[in-house]
Amino acid sequence: MTWRKKDPASTLQASNFARRQFLKLLGIGLLGGKSIFASPLAHPEIPLFRDIAADVGLAFHHFTGATGEYFMPEIMGSGVALFDYDNDGDLDVYLIQGSTFDPAQDPHQSKFPPPPGWKPGNRLFRNLLSETGKLQFVDVTEKAGVGHIGYGMGVAVGDYDNDGFQDLYVTNFGHNVLYHNNGDGTFTDVTEKAGVDDPRWSTGAAWVDYDGDGRLDLFVANYLDFTVKGNRQCFASTGERDYCTPKMYQPVPARLFHNRGNGTFEDVTAAAGIGAAMGPGLGIVCADFNGDGWPDIYVANDGAAAHLWMNQKNGTFKERGALSGAALSPDGLPQAGMGVTAADFDGDGDEDIFKTNLTNEGSNLYVNEGSGNFRDAATELGLFLPTFPYTGFGTEWFDYDNDGHLDLFIANGAVNRIGSLRSAPYPFGQPNLLFHNEGEGKKFRDVTAAAGPAFAISEVSRGAAFGDINNDGAVDIVVANNNGPVRLLLNQNHSMNRNH
Repeated sequence: MTWRKKDPASTLQASNFARRQFLKLLGIGLLGGKSIFASPLAHPEIPLFRDIAADVGLAFHHFTGATGEYFMPEIMGSGVALFDYDNDGDLDVYLIQGSTFDPAQDPHQSKFPPPPGWKPGNRLFRNLLSETGKLQFVDVTEKAGVGHIGYGMGVAVGDYDNDGFQDLYVTNFGHNVLYHNNGDGTFTDVTEKAGVDDPRWSTGAAWVDYDGDGRLDLFVANYLDFTVKGNRQCFASTGERDYCTPKMYQPVPARLFHNRGNGTFEDVTAAAGIGAAMGPGLGIVCADFNGDGWPDIYVANDGAAAHLWMNQKNGTFKERGALSGAALSPDGLPQAGMGVTAADFDGDGDEDIFKTNLTNEGSNLYVNEGSGNFRDAATELGLFLPTFPYTGFGTEWFDYDNDGHLDLFIANGAVNRIGSLRSAPYPFGQPNLLFHNEGEGKKFRDVTAAAGPAFAISEVSRGAAFGDINNDGAVDIVVANNNGPVRLLLNQNHSMNRNH
């Protein structure tokens, strides 16, 4: 995501929607693969969204490199960005890929081999809409030079050098990568020159002009001090091997890089106070939560209290998550936070926070009551019970039906074995969710059942990006699935002559 003080509405095209565009990174309660809480619309024969990825050349399958050792990074990755890298007026797609943990390993000998035609490394798909008048994608990865082969997690898009072209920062389990957009359809890896590498396990990242100098700085969330050699054995309640919880490893601190304006960055983590608190960070959102005109930083931590870094307007931050009321459950307990998004969903002039959590925790809807003080209204507004059975990752506020109210999407997928799916080869699939904003003071309505066949599929969804991919005035969704295919959910709002 991107936040600039000089224009609080300025955003990156990785998640294009009415209020703020940004990317984020991350079975009980399943009934026929659908949400058990879903309320059908009056005319369910027209789905709200249609998956057209295969029809338009968006061919991508995420690969985990799993060997049966249950390395934690296997279950976390698959990020995605929507952005117009060539400034031709339509949104292109960048997808983050996994890899093997042993470079000598043949991917086709892994536990879940990639499908025929699979290509290693991240992939960039160019949208040909403005050129041909038809929505179609072509893989331009090699030409663009952005096919980094690493164990990818997420991606943040932002024009850090103010040359008018969007650049890419890719987070990995391992070394991160900064790609500078050269403006001619190609990118250059400038990580070493810029000084923004981080060899630890990075997850989320966000571009944010935290000091108001007109240049985008970089915040990077790091997760755990995990190594392949230090992998621990954990087990499900059934006695089967399973992925460990983050409590089995030590968290590592986030990092803040200040943009010097000459193509290089300075690590100001300690000087800015960001090193004062650590947590296993995943999702990030930057917004002005207390209305002072300066961007703050919210981080969802997995199994620990969330962090709300309040900007002190002097180059430093103070962690105020617990004091603000936006760090814990209503019972005052830490939760396994995954994805996070912020927007003024209730139209009262301040930024509210929605955070997804682990199965059996439910999501949080932290309503901003002014000056950065929050209360959790998830139960009151109908978002707690429907999300309770699922583990949410990518999430976003967006107005899918253009009625002026921000609706909500959640990408779901478990991180531990689902007991009812014991016989499945990959027992982590869950359906995604879509909620309609019924207006001020009303509960959100679960409209997943009417959202289309793609919402009835149980997959391990992680990243989600939002934007009008066919330029028809309606926001579409790209969903990246862990160990699965990408989904391009085309908004069918133009086909509907009804209100929701």
